[in-house]
Amino acid sequence: MSFTFWLVLVAEEMVTRIVDLRSDTVTKPTEAMRAAMASADVDDDVLGHDPTCFRLEAEMAKILGKEAALFVPSGTMANLISVLVHCDIRGSEVILGNNSHIHIYENGGIATIGGVHPRTVKNNEDGTMDIDLIEAAIRDPKGELVYPTTRLICLENTHGNSGGRCLSVKYTDKVGEVAKKHGLKLHIDGARIFNASVALGVPVDRLVQAADSVSVCLSKGLGAPVGSVIVGSSSFIAKAKRLRKTLGGGMRQVGILCAAALVALQENVEKLGSDHKKARFLADGLNEIKGLRVDTSSVETNIIYVQIEESSRTTAAKLCKDLEDYGILLMALSSSSLRIVFHHQISTSDVQYVLSCFQQAVNGVRNENGN
Repeated sequence: MSFTFWLVLVAEEMVTRIVDLRSDTVTKPTEAMRAAMASADVDDDVLGHDPTCFRLEAEMAKILGKEAALFVPSGTMANLISVLVHCDIRGSEVILGNNSHIHIYENGGIATIGGVHPRTVKNNEDGTMDIDLIEAAIRDPKGELVYPTTRLICLENTHGNSGGRCLSVKYTDKVGEVAKKHGLKLHIDGARIFNASVALGVPVDRLVQAADSVSVCLSKGLGAPVGSVIVGSSSFIAKAKRLRKTLGGGMRQVGILCAAALVALQENVEKLGSDHKKARFLADGLNEIKGLRVDTSSVETNIIYVQIEESSRTTAAKLCKDLEDYGILLMALSSSSLRIVFHHQISTSDVQYVLSCFQQAVNGVRNENGN
């Protein structure tokens, strides 16, 4: 192959190939999803008659081992509804991680909309909070009147800001025991709970057995286009449904969206393990590139955090821009760190291509195994 021809091939691939690693929320509906959406049996869900929504909610409740479920437009709404149902008196307090999604990325909704006070406990590197610190943060119900009343503990599994780390059954059960001991409820932000289940080799219902409620995102690892589901007791879901309406989350022929989610449950859960393997393969390869550093021991699921060392000749912003020229889309977290998230539409060939382009962008040396 001549050098000129090689350059033409590379240029064509740079123009046409897109590898989107910004998040697992960027997936496009599969043909099977589109077909299911087009033929979905629907009715008015606000009136309580959408049959495809019923199917999805019943399936999710069964899979997660809870009595009932409720489809909602987003994970943020799912967590907000869950917290507000458990903390139904304004001025209540929730204990949650200082680095949790609910606390950082949900616009302070539990406080601004629900009047719920967040009491943060430091997240460890693996996404857990020390049990003794959780217990110490619980307000004495017989204490002074100046304090808010603790009503809820929130966990996040997998823990996004810790790199998609998994909370074990043993840990979750211990937090559940603390909650019961003090008469509190436990909510799990399970946006990527199926990733945790696959990575740990634990059935998802066992993983959330101690929880009173769980939110599950359908548009992250599962790859559906829209929505989340809340699961819990029948009485909890009845209250959640009323609050969903209050927040503007009641929709009409929602079965069109639920049909895609049902396909995702049938086809994409089994692909999560492959996502994890590809993430670890890329993490190992990136760690070999001079100027980059990845804590490969923390890559348990589909998320990689990449640190750019001071000795490197680039920054996160510049590296993202350089890689975008190759059609690779990433998310810069700071001047020296990047986040990479895998999903089922990233192929093994894509991984090789990304590794090759990273080497080119960081060191100006193209991987001999690259495209």
